[in-house]
Amino acid sequence: MFSTVYLSLGSNSGDRRALIGRAVAALALRLPAVAMRTSGFYCSAPWGFESENDFLNIAVAVTSERDAAWSDAEAEALLDTLQGIERDISAMPHRNADGSYRDREIDIDIIAIDNQHISTPRLTVPHPLAQQRPFVTVPLGEITQGIEG
Repeated sequence: MFSTVYLSLGSNSGDRRALIGRAVAALALRLPAVAMRTSGFYCSAPWGFESENDFLNIAVAVTSERDAAWSDAEAEALLDTLQGIERDISAMPHRNADGSYRDREIDIDIIAIDNQHISTPRLTVPHPLAQQRPFVTVPLGEITQGIEG
């Protein structure tokens, strides 16, 4: 069976296009895929915090062959891989000491895994705030148009 993971990538610090490009290249190397689709770039104001730096965002769909649906442990392992890619690209933390958002060189979020619902202390899929964020929904719509019913 085929399975598709939908990701949102964003950057609002440094060379945003290059940082996102590095993340996409790392995804291609680290995730087993039979196909990978990327959206065009989408520029947006920061969401949830104040900054003079706009974000550049894309959506990525990674399709792979699997024998079964994703388990919670496999989804968390995917999260670990994505966080490893973020750390390899940038040592800049995603949040301030008080937990609030801050500028970041790269951010990779799992938006959906097929039509599965996953809820662990570390991960909720589908992403609970995705529908409130045009910087997620617009690029995601671009790569899913005509694919999902």
